[in-house]
Amino acid sequence: MELRHLRCFVAVAEELHFARAAERLHIEQSPLSRAIKELEEDLGAQLFARTTRSTRLTRAGQLFLEHVPRVFTALQQARDSVRAATSGFHSQLRVALSDGIPPSRFSTFLALCREEEPEIEIRLSEVPQAQQIKGLHDDLYDVGFAGWNEVGDGIIAEPVWSDPLMVAVPSRHPLLTYKRIPLEEVLRHPLVLGDPNVCEGHTRQIERVLRRVDQEPLIAERVASVDLMMAMVAAGFALGLVGASQIAASREQGVVARPLAGRTPMLITYLLRRDNELSAVLARFIERTGILEPLAAKKPAVTPDPDT
Repeated sequence: MELRHLRCFVAVAEELHFARAAERLHIEQSPLSRAIKELEEDLGAQLFARTTRSTRLTRAGQLFLEHVPRVFTALQQARDSVRAATSGFHSQLRVALSDGIPPSRFSTFLALCREEEPEIEIRLSEVPQAQQIKGLHDDLYDVGFAGWNEVGDGIIAEPVWSDPLMVAVPSRHPLLTYKRIPLEEVLRHPLVLGDPNVCEGHTRQIERVLRRVDQEPLIAERVASVDLMMAMVAAGFALGLVGASQIAASREQGVVARPLAGRTPMLITYLLRRDNELSAVLARFIERTGILEPLAAKKPAVTPDPDT
């Protein structure tokens, strides 16, 4: 089995069409078909079921496809490690990011890491939380930051940072008569919220807050970025619910931040890592997260989920 076999397999698996896969790989269809046949013979299993009208993955092909991308990821990481070594770095940390990490705090944290250990290269990957957890299990990442702490066995989730949940309100909106807006009033207006497929953790934290009131929210749009959320709020399409630091980092001028009435909910950022012995480099990296905000010393004002 060679890397060319795997590249051919991935192309056909994603296109489900041999002609299109061959065009994508810039090769003729006959060598592509031959490569797939060689791979199937090596594995002793049929990977594709082909008819005159369609091509589909078999069960064996589906299982194989779950593992093959990790081969290319591991190979790229090996290349990156070699480049890091030739560039003067002594070690490397692979960090996965999910959800809306507080931007100013994370940039301050990275600057601190660079200042204290400039010889350690930090490689960042933005992935959904489910992919982050899988990558931690598969040793594709050393550590990650995410917005939810239900991570399953073998992974530890530790709260490291908190950000007050705020209502992003268009300027000149009638709700600006409130210094602190009741949640019931917020739910009378259309909302633009995060896409749970992209920012699962913080979306679930916000939905937990919305469940405090027995009132169905009117969701105008689900978006994949805070920038788009702020643009829609500034345009007057809807209200937003997001962390205070993210509103502050927004470039949109027509957005005003207001806290919710009562006890302010906090959006928590969790550090995720495998449940095993820490390397000295990773231990120092984790210790620095507490320098910015020692959550162990100050408990965030998060109202418990009534469903748990």
